[in-house]
Amino acid sequence: MTITIPDFEYQRVAVDDDVTLNVAVGGSGSPVVLLHGFPQTHLMWRHVAADLAADHTVICPDLRGYGDSDKPVARDADTYAKRTMAADVVTLARRLGHERFALAGHDRGALVAVRAGLDHPDAITHLAALDVLPTLDMWDVLHGAGAAVAFHLYLMAQPPGLPEQMISASADAFFGHFLDLWGGNPDAIPAAVRAEYLRASREAVPSIVADYRASAGIDVDHDRADRAAGNRLTMPVTVVQQDWGAVLGYDADALWRAWAPDLAHVTTKAGHFMAEQAPAEVSRELRRLLAR
Repeated sequence: MTITIPDFEYQRVAVDDDVTLNVAVGGSGSPVVLLHGFPQTHLMWRHVAADLAADHTVICPDLRGYGDSDKPVARDADTYAKRTMAADVVTLARRLGHERFALAGHDRGALVAVRAGLDHPDAITHLAALDVLPTLDMWDVLHGAGAAVAFHLYLMAQPPGLPEQMISASADAFFGHFLDLWGGNPDAIPAAVRAEYLRASREAVPSIVADYRASAGIDVDHDRADRAAGNRLTMPVTVVQQDWGAVLGYDADALWRAWAPDLAHVTTKAGHFMAEQAPAEVSRELRRLLAR
């Protein structure tokens, strides 16, 4: 890794028997953990992290299987279950000295954050999710030709072998497609950062596919069990997302409110990579959440 968040210190923290996470830590004050999305690394938070570090301890890890964190072989469905990845995050915070912390995630990181909020409510003080739906609802709203926008979800849901082979054969084209399609303003992701995202993703194809495959299997099972049991997010929750509901025909606020009674739902005109495309807006919404 050659690009870092300025003024943040980097370290490796063991969170499981065979998993050590690469993590950047900066600032001081009440702790906030920021989880990145696909196909990115912790660097997606560079602007927001620098802002929040003025009055918070900001912790930005690469998720297991991504960036410069360890990428264990998926021996079973649990290896990249969001339950497992959420446990990584709670362990990481504790090993950095924080029993309770605020948690924000984008895209894949948001799914990990939601699972952490459901599984570890005593550890998560506030929760923010950027531009996703909970896993179970995500699959429910995808139908017809409109679901083509999420073709990668279906590709990586297939049994081990073919998805990894296909993506590895054209990794830069595959991951670059999403950076370009969802990127909007090309200045939001400078060339050097884009190259770092491609490098990191190219080196992590099996683990990235395993992460997505879990979201079509074990993660759905966990969400269904929580829904059946009536489990919900008990902490203040903020969701910031594009108006995908208008495109795919669902009420995002209603879907989220079923999981999060104490909800602030914000629709943004910023693109998918909003922490890079509109960092001031994201920082503002996170600060509003932290003040609740």
